[in-house]
Amino acid sequence: MKERNKLAIILAVFAAAWFLPVEHARFSTAVIESLELVRWYAREHVLLCLIPAFFIAGAISVFVSQGAVMKYLGPKAKKLVAYPVAAVSGSILAVCSCTVLPLFASIHKRGAGLGPATAFLYAGPAINVLAIILTARVLGPELGLARAIGAILFSVLVGLFMHLIFRREEAERAAAAPVILPAEDSGRKLWQDAMYFVAMLGILVFANWGAPAEGETGLWQILHSAKWIITGVFGLGLLVALLRWFAKDELMDWVDSSWTFAKQILPLLFAGVFVAGLLLGGPEGGQGLVPQAWVESMVGGNSLMANLFASASGALMYFATLTEVPILEGLLNAGMGKGPALALLLAGPALSLPNMLVIRSVMGTKKTLVFIGLVVLLSTWAGWIFGSLF
Repeated sequence: MKERNKLAIILAVFAAAWFLPVEHARFSTAVIESLELVRWYAREHVLLCLIPAFFIAGAISVFVSQGAVMKYLGPKAKKLVAYPVAAVSGSILAVCSCTVLPLFASIHKRGAGLGPATAFLYAGPAINVLAIILTARVLGPELGLARAIGAILFSVLVGLFMHLIFRREEAERAAAAPVILPAEDSGRKLWQDAMYFVAMLGILVFANWGAPAEGETGLWQILHSAKWIITGVFGLGLLVALLRWFAKDELMDWVDSSWTFAKQILPLLFAGVFVAGLLLGGPEGGQGLVPQAWVESMVGGNSLMANLFASASGALMYFATLTEVPILEGLLNAGMGKGPALALLLAGPALSLPNMLVIRSVMGTKKTLVFIGLVVLLSTWAGWIFGSLF
């Protein structure tokens, strides 16, 4: 870094410190709300969501052969195979926009094409079957169906557009990639590796299994009441797999790779969560620097501006899995149009400010901005059409 850049950063930090509006109640409240959000995020998402995701990402990086990734998700893979595989792989996880990041970084690192990788990145939090069902039950079947169709379609469209826009860079990346050597024989059978990955995925999914709606019974309630028993079974299966089928040096490589992803992603996530809380408030709906009344007044009706504002503001917010539904219910009761509601549902779960910071560290500023722009514009377009029809 040049000396003038260092000086500029020092001066900017000094000016920010000099003019901190600590005497204003809204600023003090926003700081408290941002710290509340950071605490909530640490308690609710790090141990049960991110740590399992880091270990899965590390396992993909170490144990999944680059040849397999290139065959199904690489730049030269058949699009009729790559995009459905990416969308389905992302959707079965039912994770939030932050938990999907280590997995995205891992498959991108292993050589997945930009199109399939970004399709996976969008699909993970957006095509959440449980969230779509909850949307239909709470917000209405037409909104739930529109969310399902839009999310599935967008995962493919976003990936295809990213591939077309950056096809030259992707071709250069593919040409510069090292020659893929045959995977070394680990001595394990395919079903043993499959059990190892299924056990980790089971821990991630069932440890975060959400509570059913009040008064609801059925399979969801049964699974929720038994979630820790199921998680324990998967944990026992993982322990058996690690002790019986993996060598010590393999386990060390796995831990080292997982730690690499944690070092890259965690600091950016916490910084992003803090800023998101400062701007938009904490987990209990508290006020940030941006007044909530402004948001509610901007998303009424079905104008293009209302849909654009809903998708853009949703892209900056952080939604934990399934929390977007009660938030939308409150906004709809406050006068939000159905079109902007769909726009927020399609953009919000897939993006967040913390998520953007990490994506930039993986694929650079330009590609990140294009990815964000595609999600926001497609969500705006879908919301406007839906609002015109309903």
